[in-house]
Amino acid sequence: MENYTFRLTPGQDLFDSIESFVLQNQIEAGCILSGVGSLTHAVLRLANRGVYNHYAGYFEIVSITGTVSIHGSHLHISISDGDGQTIGGHMESGCKIYTTAEVVLLAFDDLSYRREYADDSGYEELVVYNG
Repeated sequence: MENYTFRLTPGQDLFDSIESFVLQNQIEAGCILSGVGSLTHAVLRLANRGVYNHYAGYFEIVSITGTVSIHGSHLHISISDGDGQTIGGHMESGCKIYTTAEVVLLAFDDLSYRREYADDSGYEELVVYNG
């Protein structure tokens, strides 16, 4: 296993930056251990919805979790507004960093995560390969 910790800066796209980091480091299988920071814009797909919701304002990143791979990632995020109201969902491109985002990622050397169509869900789902 290998631990990576990195910081993103204002204006960067959170999802795209994590994906770029995974690609640059050729991470076949990993997970987000921790993610905190702030956003000015968020794009989420909420539970059982086929459309993306866009949120503008100032948000704290309460948590980021999920699996990452050069073969496809699946990330969720929780954000809270100035009143502490919290919302979460499937993170997409378009989440823009306000002041910072600190991401801690763990990579697994002996696994490969792939995304393959699953009849039971109708989505590209996680398949784990050894080596």
